[in-house]
Amino acid sequence: MKSHEVDYEIFGDDMQLVEVELDPSESVIAEAGGMNYMEEGIEFQAKMGDGSEMDGGLLGKLASVGKRMLTGESIFMTHFTNRGVGKKRVAFAAPYPGKIIPIDLDDVGGKLICQKDSFLCAAFGTRVSIAFNKRFGAGLFGGEGFILQKLEGDGLAFIHAGGTVIQKDLRGEKLMVDTGCIVAFTEGIEYDIQRAGNLKSMFFGGEGLFLATLRGSGRVWLQSLPFSRLADRILSNAPSAGGRSKGEGSVLGGLGRLIDGN
Repeated sequence: MKSHEVDYEIFGDDMQLVEVELDPSESVIAEAGGMNYMEEGIEFQAKMGDGSEMDGGLLGKLASVGKRMLTGESIFMTHFTNRGVGKKRVAFAAPYPGKIIPIDLDDVGGKLICQKDSFLCAAFGTRVSIAFNKRFGAGLFGGEGFILQKLEGDGLAFIHAGGTVIQKDLRGEKLMVDTGCIVAFTEGIEYDIQRAGNLKSMFFGGEGLFLATLRGSGRVWLQSLPFSRLADRILSNAPSAGGRSKGEGSVLGGLGRLIDGN
């Protein structure tokens, strides 16, 4: 299925949103709950799957739903279609601080592998499925489990990453990365894991027990702030059961309460 050709504009810096412009009858698909605003004339409908399963009939839809359940995603995707006259716009917001990355799938060989929570929205006609990690070690210790998300098509797709995003082009090199910092990579990149140095480095180096290795020829997107790392920092400073945070007994905690007037 040929993807719809959509235009877009990205707004913001650290909490971005992407505004997608649709011609009459054009559509964009998104994960449930990602929409920020839409103009009059845009209609939305929750459907099972991304729409690429229509040719596969009921069995194709059921297979797609089963795969999405494995990733922990909603079995429904929301389809936004311009039913009005003239161009209309619908916007999708990033779920946490970071960057929205627009990727023309036609420019990367029609296929992109990404972490399962990074997909934000895409032009209708994009196939959103899962990719099982073939290597047992990479699946067991690689941070993203056995399942990665796969985007296929020839149109625009938008993924989200935390913090600052850097793009690297590998030409046969090997890149070692913290397992949570991988956002996406193109076909031609082999994903695996390796032990993080000797036993002392593994347990006391602070970099985790394993590192992801990316090797081959292709493009890689990395993020500086994985959501799991952000969540760990928030939880580590959250109030305890007694209602006191870890910093409340310190000098800085006392100064903070004085400034707040408590």
